[in-house]
Amino acid sequence: MAIARAIVQDGPRRLRSAEFPLPDIGSEDALLRVEACGICGTDYEQYAGTFPAPFPLIPGHEPVGVIEEIGEVAAKRWGVMRGERVAVEALLPCGHCPDCVAGRYGLCRGRGGLPSGYGFISTKTPPSLWGGYAQYMYLDPHSLVHRVSPAIPAELAVLFNPLGAGFRWAVSMPGTKVGDTVVVLGPGQRGLASVIACREAGAGCVIVTGLAADERKLALARRFGADHTINVEADNAVGRVREITDGRGADVVVDVTAYALDAVTQAVDMARRGGIIVLGGIKGMKAVPNFLSDKVVIKELTMMGALGVDYPSYEAAIRVIESGRYPLAEMHTHTLPLGEAEHGLRLLAREVPGEEAIHIALVP
Repeated sequence: MAIARAIVQDGPRRLRSAEFPLPDIGSEDALLRVEACGICGTDYEQYAGTFPAPFPLIPGHEPVGVIEEIGEVAAKRWGVMRGERVAVEALLPCGHCPDCVAGRYGLCRGRGGLPSGYGFISTKTPPSLWGGYAQYMYLDPHSLVHRVSPAIPAELAVLFNPLGAGFRWAVSMPGTKVGDTVVVLGPGQRGLASVIACREAGAGCVIVTGLAADERKLALARRFGADHTINVEADNAVGRVREITDGRGADVVVDVTAYALDAVTQAVDMARRGGIIVLGGIKGMKAVPNFLSDKVVIKELTMMGALGVDYPSYEAAIRVIESGRYPLAEMHTHTLPLGEAEHGLRLLAREVPGEEAIHIALVP
């Protein structure tokens, strides 16, 4: 019997190696031979136990791989054949609930009443291979896939997910226009991706904030096209944004910081009257201190939460990766084998002294 090796999470900070039989593929599903899977900040939150998860599970929702087997109906539906490389979207929408029918499949509740996706489904659910931290991953009939050029190194191809978030969170959702001023709070993967997306959209001024420890990331933000970077530990970030914008404030503020509660209140102060704030950084389910909702009212701000990525944003991201217009290889810092998944998760969270990571990919 053919098997696949995978990393299984049994609970907070509990990972192990396991093997699973490869499933039989019918007419509507497929089997992906995983080439690489990116490590996301949400993976770490799941690893640490701050993000709810149905353990045991195989983590990983940023996979790129080659179609190993595919059914006739699935091949026709997805427009791909055996041997072709694809990126797989994290979500598994039902396709028929009110949100899916309205085109908001990221809000789907049709599959058991909760969002469903790769990296977040228990191995107790057949055929178990529901995550990208594995040699093979099962592709459910509800999967959404995108062709990716085989010329792109796999560890860079998996940037389709964070870069897709940049296009949706920093451009599509707030409606960023040519000439707009955008402030990006946090220079991690999705912050840097937001810089690229805003430049592609024609933003007039892009400002990125970070900590003193983020100097390498802030320098990379400038490489990707940021006009200004701010060390929030050395400067008054709100004051600097007001100075840069001649007191007007930013048209769009995107918060992609992890656990930084002050970033939310800073976003409110940085946005111009009538501006838009997109909150994409998870805060560990903690309340934001000193949040004054009256400021939102008085300034007539729009605040929106951002969790996933949609089909057009993934497509835009993949085309940018394939174009070679940006030095994305400088954003990718580590390629690790599956067996070092825990090291990669801790590395991304700055839990490994003496090492700094921006983007990490696991390869089987």
